Amino acid sequence: MRIIGIDPGYDRLGIAILDGTVHSHELIFSTCIETDKKLPLSKRLQTIGNELEKAIKKYSPERLGVETLFFNTNQKTALAVAEARGIILYVAEQGGLATFEYSPQAIKIAVTGHGGSAKEQVEAMLHKLIVGIKKDALDDEYDAIAVALTCLVSERV
Repeated sequence: MRIIGIDPGYDRLGIAILDGTVHSHELIFSTCIETDKKLPLSKRLQTIGNELEKAIKKYSPERLGVETLFFNTNQKTALAVAEARGIILYVAEQGGLATFEYSPQAIKIAVTGHGGSAKEQVEAMLHKLIVGIKKDALDDEYDAIAVALTCLVSERV
């Protein structure tokens, strides 16, 4: 089974492609899409949609896992991330992908066994579970890899 994991955002969006089953998994690709801060939000969302479509066409995943929206104190940021999630869900539907959503706590539980794990604990566990993670991977990539792994193990692939 091939899974695409997404850490949603409009400034930076993490993407990871994972192949495997519950017991074995391989990282095929990961990246961070960074949009131009000088562009209006509509153009940034278009960039996200275009890049996600390219990744889906190139890697042909069967399922998409995406992190649910985590509301912080900045409503403007939360709304823009929600709009990015809308683009992600639209592109997934257009690509015929089954879509699964996971809370940050559910992702931490799937990766480390504890919903209160620190980001560093999640990253350390990902390195133990998955070969091939780049040393210079950004936080958004790690989050996308964690989402993909959560989808892989949660949906009993």
